[in-house]
Amino acid sequence: MAFRLSNNLVGILNFITFLLSIPILGAGIWLSREGVTECERFLDKPVIVIGVFLMVVSLAGLIGACCGVSWLLWLYLVVMFLLILLGITFTIFAFVVTNKGAGEALSGKGYKEYRLGDYSNWLQKRVTNQKNWNKIKSCLADSKVCTDFREKYLNDTVAEFYQEHLSAVQSGCCKPSNDCQFTYVGPTNWTKENGVYTNSDCNLWDNNPNTLCFNCQACKAGFIDNLKSSWKKVAVINIVFLVFLIVVYSVGCCAFRNNRRDNAFQQGWKP
Repeated sequence: MAFRLSNNLVGILNFITFLLSIPILGAGIWLSREGVTECERFLDKPVIVIGVFLMVVSLAGLIGACCGVSWLLWLYLVVMFLLILLGITFTIFAFVVTNKGAGEALSGKGYKEYRLGDYSNWLQKRVTNQKNWNKIKSCLADSKVCTDFREKYLNDTVAEFYQEHLSAVQSGCCKPSNDCQFTYVGPTNWTKENGVYTNSDCNLWDNNPNTLCFNCQACKAGFIDNLKSSWKKVAVINIVFLVFLIVVYSVGCCAFRNNRRDNAFQQGWKP
């Protein structure tokens, strides 16, 4: 069979992908056996699926390109095409659902406050589902985001604390809303005043480290804002990945055409 650059290039790229799939699959298996928190256990199945998927697809591309197995290469190209469509769909979706919503700047404060109603309805529905939110709360507790927050700002005076630049999750989950006008004692310790509050989060606040404002609307909004930033970064990375997939798909099409030409030549030529 004649030397084909596109076939060899597809083979090399898929061999690299196959090697990458091994540690991904291994990480998923390790998480399923050694994961102790709900967040870790939540990740094991998706990681295993991704690892197996990459391994199978890369093997199909590798064998199809290097061994001239046209049907395997055809299957590989179909999967690649579907991946490209899925990637484009996800990128558009990510930009649409994260386009709305931002933190509210407060006069005299270094941090912002977050309102659940400012974000897209799709994201709001995800966090207002109690089953989903219980898992998210568990992850926030496992990450010790408010424990680290308390230790970092423990020695702050009230004036110093108000000037701190807090993350969206810290602002929404680890302290009461500015609407409550509670008296500052410590980062996670506030004296609740008697009265009627216009913001329902004020009634949900508790100094208990396991409660704080984890059930507040502001906490859900802070989580969404953090998720929104992450999704935008993923969407940008996904665009780069899509360009790579399109290049590989184009090279794969050349390799498939080479396979068909070589197979037709071999069938047509009889010694």
